Amino acid sequence: MPFLRSNLWDGRKHYLDRMTMRDLVRAYFAYPAIQAYLALGAAASAVAVYLWPGIGAALASVAATLMIYGLVWYVLHRFVLHGRYLFKSAMTAPVWKRIHFDHHGDPNDLGVLFGALYTTLPTIAIATMPIGWAIGGPGGAAAAFAAGLFTTCAYEFCHCIQHLSFNPRRPWLKRIKRLHMAHHFHSEQGNYGITTFFWDKLFGSYYGRIAEKPASPTVRNLGYTEAQYRQYPWVAELSGLKPAETDTKRD
Repeated sequence: MPFLRSNLWDGRKHYLDRMTMRDLVRAYFAYPAIQAYLALGAAASAVAVYLWPGIGAALASVAATLMIYGLVWYVLHRFVLHGRYLFKSAMTAPVWKRIHFDHHGDPNDLGVLFGALYTTLPTIAIATMPIGWAIGGPGGAAAAFAAGLFTTCAYEFCHCIQHLSFNPRRPWLKRIKRLHMAHHFHSEQGNYGITTFFWDKLFGSYYGRIAEKPASPTVRNLGYTEAQYRQYPWVAELSGLKPAETDTKRD
């Protein structure tokens, strides 16, 4: 989407541990993916109004989207992004590198924190539109899709705050930041939620204190070790890494 390009992002790096909240807000709203979510969310809302399914169906479609969103994120984060099969194919290795390996390798790089549109938009559509359609037909599908897009914006902003050099005052934000930092810097084998850890608790992947779980040696490479590199070299080649470097925590 060339019309979404921003001088704030072209060729520039943004590191959350060096940014203020004001810096984050500017960079967040200038990022092409966020602009795309907001624009498509507005368009989907207009379609929902045009194909109005009725107030009950519209609200039910939005509510169902909000309920299912956390579960969808949890499943994708735990079993796809932290799965060890995408890097085993030359076709999917670049996708895995872009959407999660790079983020765990450099958690403060804002440019790789945001999801890639070619993966997020189809996922949001698949997760939301069938539910909305079942509730309210085409108008319900549009309402559900819009809700999914705007919820994604909220999730992404919360995710940014969790990595920002910022101490939240609100207990809820402070708690989710602490839990997410444990996921990145102590053990990636748990705390897969972003704004809610209900599903982690339900499925046994939650840990509230780092003492509850051993430190993981793969917290930064997600299990893509030298042994994996030698058999599946594509991610390391794309990252410019040598075999031994895949076993270390990248700075």
